[in-house]
Amino acid sequence: MEPDEGVYKWGITTSQSYFPLDFGNEFDNDYTIVEWLTQYSEEKDVTYVRGFLGRMLFGGDDGVKRVRILSGGEKVRCMLSKMMISGSNILILNEPTNHLDMESITALNNGMTKFPGVLLFSSRDHQIVQTTANRIMEIVPGGKLIDKITTYDEYLENDEMARKRQTYTIQKEEED
Repeated sequence: MEPDEGVYKWGITTSQSYFPLDFGNEFDNDYTIVEWLTQYSEEKDVTYVRGFLGRMLFGGDDGVKRVRILSGGEKVRCMLSKMMISGSNILILNEPTNHLDMESITALNNGMTKFPGVLLFSSRDHQIVQTTANRIMEIVPGGKLIDKITTYDEYLENDEMARKRQTYTIQKEEED
């Protein structure tokens, strides 16, 4: 996607992988899970690809399931497999816990915490944000940005951040 305004430039040593909020059209085809993931892999060996699927709890005959009929949680797990197989060092995730059960959310949380690269993510899951984020960027009314290096709970408890949110909200209301 191109930005609505402004510019950005990725570093030459970065590679990015994106988890969109709406990924339904990714699965609007007749591929099996293995075929679907293989198209995103540089290594086309089925055993290699099945290894990534196995980490997302797709075992045995699951690999021959058609992606069109997968549940929401299974599609999320496929998208996470796609991100893992890419080997990117920057992951951009938009609400990655949608459609996941508690066990999968816990596994995702552990994976995000251990990821050695950069994570940019949005989430309404308090636990994910608290345990994973070390920098909070909040877009408040009027498009203003509050940017603070802190944990989520500390951010919510910080009186200075609360004043900024209140000030920006009042300014926006006065403009309208």
